[in-house]
Amino acid sequence: MNNIKNLLIPISQLYQSVGLKVSLLQPVALLAARFYVGWAFFASGLTKLRDWDSTLFLFEEEYQVPFLPYELAAYLGTAAEIILPILLITGLTSRFAALGLFFVNIVAVISLENIAPVAYAEHVLWGVLLIQVVIFSGGRIAIDQWIKNGTIKAREFN
Repeated sequence: MNNIKNLLIPISQLYQSVGLKVSLLQPVALLAARFYVGWAFFASGLTKLRDWDSTLFLFEEEYQVPFLPYELAAYLGTAAEIILPILLITGLTSRFAALGLFFVNIVAVISLENIAPVAYAEHVLWGVLLIQVVIFSGGRIAIDQWIKNGTIKAREFN
């Protein structure tokens, strides 16, 4: 019995040591996820703004957004792709922004009748990264966390 205990103690200590080092990477991983997904959606929103006539055409003919008139869907989708990524990247209302983009992502996949497997895989990756932010928030490198910890006081925004 002592042999097993003597074997398990160093394994446990190694696990705890590695776990501590890995947990230090969580804020960096969350920041990277926020930037990666945020930039993808923001760039898409900018593309829609640059050629609004094409955007309206695509929403009318190509995208089959359920329950909404195509013009309203174009305005809402574009606004979401511009505003929510800025919130996500900065870490301001991280969970709200990630959840909003998660739903934009789902609507994008549903509204495209024929989606290439590579594009579908990318949407799945974005969805997983966004749910990660919804679950863990923006991490320690986010305005949300700084406000919560008192690093940034609410009166400083006035």
